[in-house]
Amino acid sequence: MRQYVIKRLLFAAITFFVIVTVVFFLLRLAPGGPFDGERRMPPEIEANLKAAYDLDAPLVVQYGKFLMRLVQGDLGPSFKQKDFSVNDLIAAGLPVSATLGAAALVMALVIGMSIGIAAGLRPGSAFDGMLMTVSNINLAVPTIVAAPLMVLIFSVSLAWFPAGGADTAWHFVLPSIALAIPLSADIARIMRGGMAEVSLEPHVKTAHSKGLPLPRIIYRHMLPIASTPLISYLGPAVAVLLTGTVVAEQVFDLPGIGRYYVQAALNRDYTLVMGVTIVYAFAILTLNLLVDIAYGIIDPRIRVASRA
Repeated sequence: MRQYVIKRLLFAAITFFVIVTVVFFLLRLAPGGPFDGERRMPPEIEANLKAAYDLDAPLVVQYGKFLMRLVQGDLGPSFKQKDFSVNDLIAAGLPVSATLGAAALVMALVIGMSIGIAAGLRPGSAFDGMLMTVSNINLAVPTIVAAPLMVLIFSVSLAWFPAGGADTAWHFVLPSIALAIPLSADIARIMRGGMAEVSLEPHVKTAHSKGLPLPRIIYRHMLPIASTPLISYLGPAVAVLLTGTVVAEQVFDLPGIGRYYVQAALNRDYTLVMGVTIVYAFAILTLNLLVDIAYGIIDPRIRVASRA
């Protein structure tokens, strides 16, 4: 198991380094710069600003200095929000994004697993078809469509929930649901397939023949096996959530790092874009690593294959 974990750690570290390197150079090579605007500033002032932020140095030198600061945990100053460092902005926005993502993931798991279990117990029935139709509709409604509709219906028309902000828990209800809807559809399909497959296993049929209560059969004999494929899906699910939070935070005016990411990309704020990218990449790679380890613990065949 130790060798398996070490290999996964090395792969995650290399992937993280590649992501940071590619994004760094792509930002610098893209047209425009952080000090370009509608009104061109005097050349001497622009030269002084570039010198202050080391933007006049060769790209290799800039990259080396960036890596040295990164190792020390310093993501540098924001080029546009001069009163704040990137660390300050991420520290302010990360709790909002983390709360939104966690709430959406819990909602998606509850909705998706409930639909998948109910449909998987009666595969091929009209009830199964109805639930899967609902799930497919959820899959066809992306966050960018669901979020504005929810604001229009539940905030503007009905005034049940606030349209924006992050002052109370109520402010997170609509954006969490908007993020959870498409994700729950994938979870429902995975759970439905797992439950339908495990229901044919001999130990499940034996449990039915012994007259065990259905809830006990589901939670003790079926769910642990049927939910195994769901574990491997949690890694990609986080990537979906992170991309979705960018849209949700814009629509619902949430001060999270996704909103900072969009503004920084438009303003060519190199350091802030790099900082948010690092947070996103670290979160995705960490959860993928934890999923791989959990899967290796659950299924010993994976550990054996990794030694081959």
